[in-house]
Amino acid sequence: MAASSVTKVTKAKKPVSKDKNKLFISDFDCYLFGQGTHYDIYKKLGAHPSEEKGVKGVFFAVWAPNAKSVYVIGSFNGWDENQYPMTKNESGEGIWSVFIPKIGTNELYKFLIYGPDGEKLYKADPYANAAELRPGTASKITDITGFEWADSGWMTKREKTDPNKQPMAIYECHIGSWMRHREKGNSFYTYREFADRIVEYLKKMKFTHIELMGILEHPFDVSWGYQVTGYYAPTSRYGDPKDLMYLVNKLHANGIGVILDWVPAHFCPDAHGLACFDGKCIYEDPDPRRGEHPDWGTKIFNLAKPEVKNFLIANVLYWLREYHVDGIRVDAVASMLYLDYGKKEGQWLPNRYGGNKNLDAIVFFQHMNSVIRGSYPGFLTIAEESTAWPNVTGEIGTDSLGFMFKWNMGWMHDFCEYMKLDPIMRRGSHYSLTFAMSYNNAENYILPISHDEVVHLKCSMVEKMPGLQVDKYSNLRVGYTYMMGHSGKKLLFMGQEFGQEREWSEERELDWYLLQNQLNAGMQKYFGRLLEIYNKYPCMYSIDNDWAGFEWINADDKDRSIYSFIRRCDTNPKCLMFILNMTPVKREGYRIGAPKKGVYKLLLNSALKEYGAPEDSIVPKTLRAQAGNCDYKDQYLEFDLPSFGALIFEY
Repeated sequence: MAASSVTKVTKAKKPVSKDKNKLFISDFDCYLFGQGTHYDIYKKLGAHPSEEKGVKGVFFAVWAPNAKSVYVIGSFNGWDENQYPMTKNESGEGIWSVFIPKIGTNELYKFLIYGPDGEKLYKADPYANAAELRPGTASKITDITGFEWADSGWMTKREKTDPNKQPMAIYECHIGSWMRHREKGNSFYTYREFADRIVEYLKKMKFTHIELMGILEHPFDVSWGYQVTGYYAPTSRYGDPKDLMYLVNKLHANGIGVILDWVPAHFCPDAHGLACFDGKCIYEDPDPRRGEHPDWGTKIFNLAKPEVKNFLIANVLYWLREYHVDGIRVDAVASMLYLDYGKKEGQWLPNRYGGNKNLDAIVFFQHMNSVIRGSYPGFLTIAEESTAWPNVTGEIGTDSLGFMFKWNMGWMHDFCEYMKLDPIMRRGSHYSLTFAMSYNNAENYILPISHDEVVHLKCSMVEKMPGLQVDKYSNLRVGYTYMMGHSGKKLLFMGQEFGQEREWSEERELDWYLLQNQLNAGMQKYFGRLLEIYNKYPCMYSIDNDWAGFEWINADDKDRSIYSFIRRCDTNPKCLMFILNMTPVKREGYRIGAPKKGVYKLLLNSALKEYGAPEDSIVPKTLRAQAGNCDYKDQYLEFDLPSFGALIFEY
């Protein structure tokens, strides 16, 4: 894609109407939708309070090109199947619409679709802005306009800021299991109740962003929100759309960005959802070899269809514009890029060149990122891509997919596998922790420790660690120091910052009672201190994808399992030095090469009782470099390196 072909958001022209409150689908709307470029289509399709000839009501519209007829049924007419037939637009695009007078918000509705063979299909609205609380499956009429946003300063600053040069410490969070009302039968917090608690916590810990799991409407709690039925509806589990707006608004008021999990890789096959929507497969490919994930039991979007691409790209714009979210984390990107992902021989079809690359997905991602980043440069598009697919991130208009960031799954795997090892075995896997820097400049990376690493018998982060309980926490403090010091933005799943010991479950809140224990309270305090340092020093984040921001002092001390490195930047003279001891052996008189003469100030020592260590390991608060060769430097520092000790020095 040439640079000149970067797509800008184009708003559909609205034909002149004598009634300014009247909604309708014009031929031009249909044309843009058929081209896949109607980025305001969510304002036309769906259910929208409207007014015709002075009468208030609701305008309904749905894309169902193969339907023989379509009716609106709902709580407002006793679910009468014959009262409100819809009219098909003559453009040939297959959009049906009707204005129903004298009905208002909070009514439930569905589309009754008669398929090409005459079968009845009772479908939720793909563009609905709200949905009935599960186990109900109806859509709900709502008015998302009129919320009084107070984040104009935040939004203006976002558009003028380069995220690559800013701190990004993301707290991945599932609202329904972060904290619950124990005094109210273990019920969920609402969006508004959650807002008041989470803001206080994130500010205390100094996370910069929150990533919200499971916000798009989904039928089953156990899917965690990754099998979606309502792409335009925030889940009703926690309240209504304006309650979610309140949450985003409050987070922005407190300087915290909001990222949503977004799932274009597949969708829920439930009868009321998108699958076989009008009697034929209009959202998914009709051939199961391209239209289904056999392992997941889900449907795959047909990205060759302009209307499907339009549905998804407009969906991102919907959350960006209407809810002011700051980014999306795109789930399971690899499953979209590879036609044979999770499939055996005979379960997939090659592309037109005989390969396994999904050419339509490549075009889709380039189109999506061009539209989003071309019009909203501060908006984050983040790929969860688990393979070595090249150029996932990069400038729009190049041969990259155009994402702003990519999860570094390789780093995550190497880190977890290394940290699980008994310390005596770590020397054999020493370079697992240095390998990621060899390819660090290939992409703009986020280092993720996500929910996927603490479920399905993988153990929580602290329980992955070897040794006695006190050793597990000591190990994890060193591991987190390595993570925070390593190049790349950061993401941590909720509970791991204080040493949640049980695996995560969506059925219960986090084990907050553990904070009564010194090990857990110390871990929380320590991680908060790491975040404080991370946010304070530009060298920790301003050059994340270039060797100019990172230098190994000694990457080869495998016999002692010690790592040391420097973080630096070009905008601030302050640099930080990290020394990590991955064994329970104290190293007395340890020497490390110092990059320059002068005094080095100790910022953080993980081996202190206040952080959960059994005793304080004393390291001088200041050290002066001494002349002498060490680690290819002309001067060195000498001190006692604590067992399972992580030290950070400023110079």
